[in-house]
Amino acid sequence: MSYDLLIKNGLVILENEAIETDVAIKDGKIAAIGNDLSAASETIDATGLIVSPGMVDAHVHITDPGGGYRDQWEGYLTGTKACAKGGVTSFMEMPLNQVPATVDGKSLQIKYDAGKNKLTSDVGSFGGLVPFNLEYGIEELNDGGVAAYKCFMATCGDRSIDGDFMNVDDYSLYEGMKHIAKTGKVLAIHAENAAITDKLGELAYKNGETTLAAYVATRPVFTEVEPIKRAILFAKETGCRIHICHVACPEGVDEITKARNEGVDVTCETCTHYLYFDTSELDAIGPVVKCSPPIRDKENQNGMWEKVLAGEIAFVTSDHSPCTPDLKATDNAFEAWGGISGVQNNVDVLFDEGVQKRGMSLTQFADIIATAPAKRYDLDAKGSISIGKDADFVLIKPNAPYTLKAEDLEYKNKISPYIGREIGAQVAQTILRGISIYSQETGVTEAHPGEFILK
Repeated sequence: MSYDLLIKNGLVILENEAIETDVAIKDGKIAAIGNDLSAASETIDATGLIVSPGMVDAHVHITDPGGGYRDQWEGYLTGTKACAKGGVTSFMEMPLNQVPATVDGKSLQIKYDAGKNKLTSDVGSFGGLVPFNLEYGIEELNDGGVAAYKCFMATCGDRSIDGDFMNVDDYSLYEGMKHIAKTGKVLAIHAENAAITDKLGELAYKNGETTLAAYVATRPVFTEVEPIKRAILFAKETGCRIHICHVACPEGVDEITKARNEGVDVTCETCTHYLYFDTSELDAIGPVVKCSPPIRDKENQNGMWEKVLAGEIAFVTSDHSPCTPDLKATDNAFEAWGGISGVQNNVDVLFDEGVQKRGMSLTQFADIIATAPAKRYDLDAKGSISIGKDADFVLIKPNAPYTLKAEDLEYKNKISPYIGREIGAQVAQTILRGISIYSQETGVTEAHPGEFILK
């Protein structure tokens, strides 16, 4: 057989081992793995590089369309270019912060139309669970091809914007879980206690608190743990498969592990920034590093790494949630937008922090960035280097430190807490279904080979 592309001489991360071998691609799929493969139209020499499955970032916010309110936030053009440069070949897109939010068949189609001819990477979609779409929206979203659903137990959305997202109350969470259980798909949940965190934040603001450290103190660990336990209880009652997003404390992971061992279909993720930053450095960095749940202290971070390495956390995501610079340009942490721009620096930071600094195996690395999220959201063609899968790869240059600069970022608004940080590995090339979408030599492609993944 003559192949379209051959990746030779790399250290390839397969599902159960990492070995020096070659990978052949035909018609966008992985066609053969082994040595002495026949000729190809194009050959990539991956000597000295790690050949990993492309990252499946299961938590990304793209604000397209902006609805006249958020038009200058991250759109598909820049967001998927940043994915390409960062080694993310596909991602799961949240049903907010676009306007209208993705909560029914009509708004889902608006989103698909907004992304037409703009995608550099592939995109799977979350549909939203909100109090006002229980009667029809969940079923319409399922029919429209969403891979999963998302809801907020924390306060979210702007009530002055018609069509913006909205958090669930207990009834809509329970009733929504019953509807979603019928689809067989997963409900991903932002689990923070809205009543307590909102009030603690209000009191701190009134008392003149302005620092990020004070902000962190208004969202203590128990305000994560309590709603996680509540969501698990509702899942037991309804039979809904659930996933807890961006868990930021080991205590929350403990509850999820306990429930899973008791037979509940529940998994969780954490985010790169929880494994990289800690509370002590937040105020020196500024509001660009504000997020919720908040970035906690060093002891907490060490505990999260223990949970990742022990396999209790299914995968790691970026929770890429950018805004415009003006929403971060304040000395008062309580007034700043909460969200981190991070999709371009998942792979390099996690490889450096996990594999190079903490001895994580290459197979676990591939699992937490690609295989596990693809399996959880039933993205059958994604997530691993095996015959028949989409030919999605990220080629990583190990032990190659560089310092991230603002001009390196493909984001629409070039702000990120990783700017100025030395990162000990580099993304050398990203390949989507056999097409090179980024290389260090040529940059990000101007073509748009990405597609929406319909389930």
